[in-house]
Amino acid sequence: MIKKEVSQIIAKRRSIFPHQFNGQTINKKIVLQLLINANTAPTHRLTQPWFFKVFSGNSKQKLADELIHSNTTASELFKKKITTNFQLSSHIICICMRRDHTESIPEWEEIASVAMAVQNIWLSCVDGKIGGYWSTPKGIEKLNNFLHLKTKERCLGLFYLGVYDSLQDRVLNRKSIEQDVQWLN
Repeated sequence: MIKKEVSQIIAKRRSIFPHQFNGQTINKKIVLQLLINANTAPTHRLTQPWFFKVFSGNSKQKLADELIHSNTTASELFKKKITTNFQLSSHIICICMRRDHTESIPEWEEIASVAMAVQNIWLSCVDGKIGGYWSTPKGIEKLNNFLHLKTKERCLGLFYLGVYDSLQDRVLNRKSIEQDVQWLN
């Protein structure tokens, strides 16, 4: 039997956008626990392809500046949005993937493992007044040099992490899973 609490946590997982954050700083120990939880994600052949670069304090501004300057066609709206999102976020986590050096498994499996690690972060935020949002802003691929990524490494996006005061209730009208399940006996 699946524990009711697990299903409730999964159902409560949601994107909480940086504009909903209050600018408060999250304790480093809490962020570390989120990353420890990420590290328990499934990974084929234990390649553990994920790694994270965590920006806080003044380093957030350096990352924001790099994103803005590397995007030569960035509009003023993009620049303002990045600056505001970074200011309101406690931490910005660069979600990175390191390809298995032998390429013994398909790349999509390693990307899926990284996504599951991020899902573990998201699930860990439920009920803690900690919100998160995974974004892949335009020009993310241009961060490789700034992040000192090596061959076979790449950034898959940014995870904005912040504290929020309250959220409006939401009702998601998801389709019934039964229309997408075929039972074969």
